[in-house]
Amino acid sequence: MDLEKRPDQQVAQPVLPAQPAAPVQPAPPLAPAQADGCLAVAIRIPVRIVVLVLVVPVRLVWDALAVCGNFLYRNALRPVGRAIGAVLTFLCKAVFVWPWVGLWRYVLVPVGEGLAWLGRGLFVIPAMWLYARVLTPIGHAIAWLGRVLFVIPAAWLYARVLTPIGHALWVGLVWLGKAVFVWPWVGLWRYVVVPVGIAIAWLVRTLIVVPAVWLYRAVLTPVGRGIATLLRWIFVVPLVALWRWVLTPIGRAIAVVAREIADAFGHAWRIAGHISLVVGRFLGTLLRWIFVEPVRWVYRTVLTPVGHVIRDALWKPVAAAARSVGRTTRRALTSARDTVRQTRADIRRMLFGAPREAVPVARREPDTPETRTLGSSTTALMKD
Repeated sequence: MDLEKRPDQQVAQPVLPAQPAAPVQPAPPLAPAQADGCLAVAIRIPVRIVVLVLVVPVRLVWDALAVCGNFLYRNALRPVGRAIGAVLTFLCKAVFVWPWVGLWRYVLVPVGEGLAWLGRGLFVIPAMWLYARVLTPIGHAIAWLGRVLFVIPAAWLYARVLTPIGHALWVGLVWLGKAVFVWPWVGLWRYVVVPVGIAIAWLVRTLIVVPAVWLYRAVLTPVGRGIATLLRWIFVVPLVALWRWVLTPIGRAIAVVAREIADAFGHAWRIAGHISLVVGRFLGTLLRWIFVEPVRWVYRTVLTPVGHVIRDALWKPVAAAARSVGRTTRRALTSARDTVRQTRADIRRMLFGAPREAVPVARREPDTPETRTLGSSTTALMKD
């Protein structure tokens, strides 16, 4: 909070009786103040009064609310939020994480390890010892006994008895099957079915095929040819002649007429486009000369000079006056701001007292390049 000195207000300095009186140096000349307009001078005092009555209490209330809000946020809301977050995190871990972790780590894992050790000691190790020491020798003995009692006699029986008997039975069964199922049917096919089939085929060829071929060649073929010729001359030849000498010329004539009609439509469409373009240009030119050119002439000849006159005679003076009023208002607001600043400084000084000025430390050489004389002051109170 700085204290601003104005030309009409000087801060009183305390005079110590122990210090010797010294001639007071004249104050340095101040820079000439900028001349204010009559409007700024007229509104300065009312603005100061309004600022003093309204703005200062509002600013004080705002600063108080800002300080209280920052204090409340830093010392109450943020710690409370962190505490609530920590409590919720602790509760979530205590309810959902730690019980299951403890159950897994201190109950299920030890119980599982104990059950695994107990099962290994009660079942796995005895089963392995039983398999290695009892079942394996018994199995080997049973396998040797079975091989001696069953496999070797069965192999000898199969090789010495069953194989010759099977070969003999197979040869007998093959001969019996051929004698019962193959040779009778072969004889029946060769000596009965084949001669009978040949005789039947000769009889069918003689009685049916030869007369049918003669009937097809001598009767049906001439009759079919005659019927085909008759149908050709009755239906096909007239239809072909009708298509070739009547329908085709008529179709070609219709196609030529349709093509000419389509070409005529195309030419008419293009000519109508040119006519429409000419008519449109004529109407556009007519409308331009009836409406656009008069309006342009009025704008160029009447409105533009009138606008220039209004701009030069009315708008520029009004704008200059508005800028002058703006400058005056800014000066008034600057003066009001300076007044508010000075008022705050005065209130702060009345409430808390004037701030203590720093006493400069004596040095061996003066700061200024001028030599020290009897008229110069070396004390902090009398120094300019």
